Amino acid sequence: MMTMSTSATIGAETYAEPKAKTRNLSLDRARTFLTLVVLLHHAVIPYTYFGHTDPKFFFGFDMIVLATDSFFMAMFFFLSGLFAWSGIARKGPASYLADRIRRLGIPFVICAFTVIPIAYYAISLRNDPEIGFSQFWWTTITKGPWPSGPIWFLWVLFAFDLIACLLYSLRPNLLDPINRLSVRGRRRPAEFFAVMLVVSAAFYVPGLMYFGPSSWFEFGPFSVQHGRVMLYATYFFFGAGIGAANMDRGLLSAEGRMAKVSWEWLVLAIVPYCLLWTLIFIKREILGNPSPLPNWYEGLYAANVTVFSVAIMFLILAFFQRFKQSGSARLLDPMQRDAFGMFLVHYPIALWLQYWLFDYDLPAIVKAMVGFVLTVAFSWALTRALRQIPGASKVL
Repeated sequence: MMTMSTSATIGAETYAEPKAKTRNLSLDRARTFLTLVVLLHHAVIPYTYFGHTDPKFFFGFDMIVLATDSFFMAMFFFLSGLFAWSGIARKGPASYLADRIRRLGIPFVICAFTVIPIAYYAISLRNDPEIGFSQFWWTTITKGPWPSGPIWFLWVLFAFDLIACLLYSLRPNLLDPINRLSVRGRRRPAEFFAVMLVVSAAFYVPGLMYFGPSSWFEFGPFSVQHGRVMLYATYFFFGAGIGAANMDRGLLSAEGRMAKVSWEWLVLAIVPYCLLWTLIFIKREILGNPSPLPNWYEGLYAANVTVFSVAIMFLILAFFQRFKQSGSARLLDPMQRDAFGMFLVHYPIALWLQYWLFDYDLPAIVKAMVGFVLTVAFSWALTRALRQIPGASKVL
């Protein structure tokens, strides 16, 4: 049995308050970078073929959205999982879940009743300029649809944390095989990559083929994409296995080999990404956008998404590992404390900026960049202001 290392048992959470002696700067920077990727994704999506809600269009944004949508939420679950198992071991399942209710449950409820209706009111006004906010809010809450926007991540993550607590109570050593694989991954990261790739594909490919890409579970503000939920669970528990023990001496060690082979991760990401565009061309120009798509197509598409998703995650982690727990990231480090709050509050800011920009005859690039910069600035400023409220910093 592997013993818990000192650094692993400390286990700060993905969205926890910084503690100078326990923070892993490379992971903090990766998480904050991902938050900015989320904001960029929501800033550019109206100007794409995928989300074309604005008359302006730029194909480069389709390239961004295809990439981001294929990996960033899965990677968020991976980063969250890194500190789950050690957190449960340190606090105990009951205390850990109480903390997760505070960090995930309370923000979810507040955002579901405030942030999300404010965000989607901008879309409703575009369709019905006469509707008042109170009428829209009441209809959303009582009759629906009650979309969740990006906060679906919170309740799904809490569900994974709950499952992790139950599994830990039954078998604390359940994730030891993943942890041993991580320890070996310090010298042989390709081995960990291969195993994670195979397991992710085994759960994701059949799910996508069965449910398709557009099937969602929806119950009030609780929603999640059917075909991806097991992919997210895979990433979460692989992260939990790495963080269960010896994280400072495993795959994510600052002295490990993972960061030294970043070019290989880049190639492994680019190849399936290009194949995804090939499949998209086949779907549109040869198959004629059929619905549903053939199973062979869904299977090939899911397989390439899986390879790209794991490879781009390894590439990002390898890049930030090069900081080796030192140095300074001028934007990412100051933003680290506020990243979670920015994730929570940015959506209405992004949608209302797009509502405001809709009638301006500006190029898509200008609209998207204005939207992105202002979304970052306003969500950061709002989070900073909210964190000044007594007790708010324990949630945000």
